Amino acid sequence: MLLREQLEQLECERLSPYAAKSAESKGRITEEEPCTLRTDYQRDRDRIIHSKSLRRLMHKTQVFLAPEGDHFRTRLTHTLEVAQIARTCARALNLNEDLTEAIAMGHDLGHTPFGHSGETFLNERHARGFAHNVQSLRVVDVLDLNPKGRAMNLTREVRDGILNHTGSDIPFTLEGQIVKISDRIAYVNHDIDDAIRGKIISSEELPQACIEYLGQDHRTRIDTLVRDLVASSDGKDQIHQSPEARRYMNELRDFMFERVYHNSVVKKDSELDKIRHLIFSLYDFYLEHPDRLPQEQQSMMAQDGPEEVVKDHIANMTDRYAINIYTTHFVPAGWKK
Repeated sequence: MLLREQLEQLECERLSPYAAKSAESKGRITEEEPCTLRTDYQRDRDRIIHSKSLRRLMHKTQVFLAPEGDHFRTRLTHTLEVAQIARTCARALNLNEDLTEAIAMGHDLGHTPFGHSGETFLNERHARGFAHNVQSLRVVDVLDLNPKGRAMNLTREVRDGILNHTGSDIPFTLEGQIVKISDRIAYVNHDIDDAIRGKIISSEELPQACIEYLGQDHRTRIDTLVRDLVASSDGKDQIHQSPEARRYMNELRDFMFERVYHNSVVKKDSELDKIRHLIFSLYDFYLEHPDRLPQEQQSMMAQDGPEEVVKDHIANMTDRYAINIYTTHFVPAGWKK
């Protein structure tokens, strides 16, 4: 039987000098008795995997709003793909896979319903602004409570990786840096896959120079980018891509913004107007009727203020729950089907 102390010792003996070791963690906000079997990073991963917030990602939009078909990505499948890519990179670089997976599984827990459109509109309506990475940290620190009423209380390494998986700041662990790049590798490539499946673009329309360098199909492009990250980062104290791989991946990303993310077929103006109206209406409704919030969130009102609690409640919603709750509050009973 391998106990935690033995696992920690194995990490120190076997992992790269640049890896984050569990025994050397910067700790948790609130100190806890360690687990006898699991390292702190394994424990963090398990807390995220068993959380309500992760389960809700199954019903949150990735790119396509209410897609027709079973094979389009959701926020949960995106999370799983990021975790797979990141673990492959961490394993090849002899870094801490458990820490890498914990960060990857938690990085999008704060995402709104309706993908980045929901994030944009909640950012417009909430006076303090809204960013999903900041909200993801709030989810693990404050909002997702276990049956005993305690938040996840994750290690500082996992919290830092979640907060800095996007934006200009760089995670202080290499494992967090891997997740930051793996997130982009995942979404650029799987969104191309979904856009082709949805007949928004064809494979022939992809920038030819990018395809010649990265590969003709989904699996080859991911393989190319993973191998490049590993080769560019091996033996170094920071995670890198080669200039060529980074350039061609970013060109594909720019292509996706132009042809897919801002495409009026994917996100019709009329549909975006409906989402904006829904987000704004629910936000205003709960500000005016805080007694209609769930009891556990009403209890946070005195400490955090009504705007923060209402923002949390809307950000937590899945797409279908947001539509159902809007229908309940704003559609006359006789109009409902």
